[in-house]
Amino acid sequence: MTVYFIPWDAEQNLVLEAERLYENAGSFSCIEKGDLVAVKLHVGELGNPNYVQPFFVHHIIQKIRDLGGKPFLTDSNTYYCAQRHNAYDHMQTALMNGFNMAPFIAADGLRSENSRLVKTCGILSEIQVSGAIAEADAMIVVSHCKGHELSGFGGAIKNLAMGCTSRAGKLLQHRTVNLEIDHTKCNGCGTCKTVCPNNLPEIIKGKAVITSDLCMRCPVCKSECPTGAIKFVNQENICKALASAALGVLETFKPGKVSYINFAKDITSYCDCLPNPGAPIIDDVGIFAANSPVSIDAAFLRKMDYQIFNKHSNIDCMTQITEAINIGIHGEANPEIQKV
Repeated sequence: MTVYFIPWDAEQNLVLEAERLYENAGSFSCIEKGDLVAVKLHVGELGNPNYVQPFFVHHIIQKIRDLGGKPFLTDSNTYYCAQRHNAYDHMQTALMNGFNMAPFIAADGLRSENSRLVKTCGILSEIQVSGAIAEADAMIVVSHCKGHELSGFGGAIKNLAMGCTSRAGKLLQHRTVNLEIDHTKCNGCGTCKTVCPNNLPEIIKGKAVITSDLCMRCPVCKSECPTGAIKFVNQENICKALASAALGVLETFKPGKVSYINFAKDITSYCDCLPNPGAPIIDDVGIFAANSPVSIDAAFLRKMDYQIFNKHSNIDCMTQITEAINIGIHGEANPEIQKV
């Protein structure tokens, strides 16, 4: 299986280079006249400077329209409370970040009430796919390659899994990871409760306790605990859950109706959900295009020393790739990469 690639070269007209890339990869062959086409992207948390540059998305939208498709921009609302937690704020953020080239539709509705329960396999047996994704005729998945604190890496697979599922689906994936508190280290200072976005930890008899089913296993309390009392258990399960959820999302499309474009620029250890993602950790790589989420993510990881992600998150981010292959998502862990 071939992944097509152009290097990031600011001395070239990268829009024209991207045009050649899409032609070679057949990126828009999934679109038929009259199709409602979801352009799945991450519009970036307000203040984050590293999301895919809007002029590239303008170009993608125009290509879809030229083929008679009806494109709309989409992403699911976040589980955590920030600037994309509901459809109104999400749309406002999209507009402020420059995504005004097509209608923006929050994939899971105003308050994440719109989803379809879909059977999948692997570590999950079912997943809540966002309604606008499930009802679309075709989809172009536009992803920004970057690190992630919990899963190690975010690319096309994560864009499908987290970005195309409702809040309930996101929580289901995150809670495949366990969280433990070592009470021999915990001094009951309450820092975890203070920093938790949902104020979930309780201090009982001088010790922190997390019993709520709403805890999404984000790394905030773990990273801020002054005594190192909090740790993740079975962290690799999040990578397996991403693969399961991605498969469920793809089950809502007919074969050949989804295409993938990955932008590997401004690559940080932290994801686009943060307004302060930190400085880039490697040089800009380029743009990838393929018809498989597995192959396109694997191609990027093979192009860089992805151990830098692994060291940051304490997880092997290639687990996403191998698990996706194991449960039946087509693609290769070591694809042919063809420069165009």
